[in-house]
Amino acid sequence: MPATALLTDRLSRAGIHDVVTVEPVSGGLAALAAIAVRKNAPPVFVKAFPATEALPEAQHSADAFVAEAEGLAALRDLGGLPTPEVIVANHELLVLSLLHPRPPSEAFWERFAHALARLHTSTVHPRFGWHRDNWLGRRRQVNTWNDDGFAFFAEHRLLRWLAEPRVEAALDPADRSALERLCARLPDLLPQRPACLTHGDLWAQNVLATADGRAALIDPAVSYMWAEVDLAHLWITVPPPEARRFFDVYADLTGLDRDWRTRMPIVQLRQHLAVLAQFDDDWGAAETIRATLAPFRGRT
Repeated sequence: MPATALLTDRLSRAGIHDVVTVEPVSGGLAALAAIAVRKNAPPVFVKAFPATEALPEAQHSADAFVAEAEGLAALRDLGGLPTPEVIVANHELLVLSLLHPRPPSEAFWERFAHALARLHTSTVHPRFGWHRDNWLGRRRQVNTWNDDGFAFFAEHRLLRWLAEPRVEAALDPADRSALERLCARLPDLLPQRPACLTHGDLWAQNVLATADGRAALIDPAVSYMWAEVDLAHLWITVPPPEARRFFDVYADLTGLDRDWRTRMPIVQLRQHLAVLAQFDDDWGAAETIRATLAPFRGRT
C-alpha cells in the first residue's frame, strides 16, 4: 500500500475522517511522516511505521507512539519546553499539531540555550533511567533504573548495540573489545554528573518553533541521563551556522568546564551505534566509531 494511502487509512481508523490530502514530508528516518490537510480542522502532522516493517524487537508492541507522546508530555510538563499537542497516540499512529520551521536567527538559538539549560538544571534526579522503556528510532531503548550513571551508560547506551546484526557485521572483534575497554574506563574518561531529564535524540532536525518563535521539540527518547547526551548530539550533528552562540551560552548557564568539547565523541558513541544498527547507509557512523575507539584498541 502506498504511504499516503496507508496513513489515510490509519487516520480514518483513528476517527479522523475529514482528510483532504496527505502530503509526505522528509527529515525523519524511522517512520513514514506526512502532513494531513483536513476539511473541518487545522492540518496535522502524522507518522506511522510501514505496514511491512513491524518494530523488530516486538512485532505486536503497542507502545512506541504512546511512549513518544509521554516523552513529549514530560518535556513540556517537567521541563517547561514547548512540544506539539498530541491528538492521537495509539499502536499504529501518532498525530500531532503542526509546529513551525525554526527561524534562521542567532537569537532563536540563544533563547533555546536558556530553555535547554533550564530543562537540564531543573529536573535533576537521583537515579538514571526512566519508569518504562521507550524507543530510539525503531529500536527499544532500555531504561532500567540504576544508581550508577557510568554503569547505566555502558550497559544500556553502548554495549546493548553490540548484538545488533548490522553492528556485528560492521565492527570486528578488536573494535568490540575496544568498546568494552572504553566502557570499563568511563569513570576516568567522563566527569561525575547527575542525572536529569534529557530529550535523548536532540539533533537540529528535532528542533522546530512555536507560532511565537520559541524553540519546540519533537521525536524524544527521554530518560534521566547526563545532560551532555543532548549536548553531544547537537554538537556532533553539525547544527546550522546561526547556532554558533548556542553552545557558549549553554556552557555559561550550566557551568560546563572547558574540556566539554573533548568528551563529545565518547558521549555521542551511543548515537553512532544506534545509526549503525538501524540503517543500511550509516552516514559514516562506523568510521566515526572506529576513530573514537582507536585509543582503546589492543590495551589491557
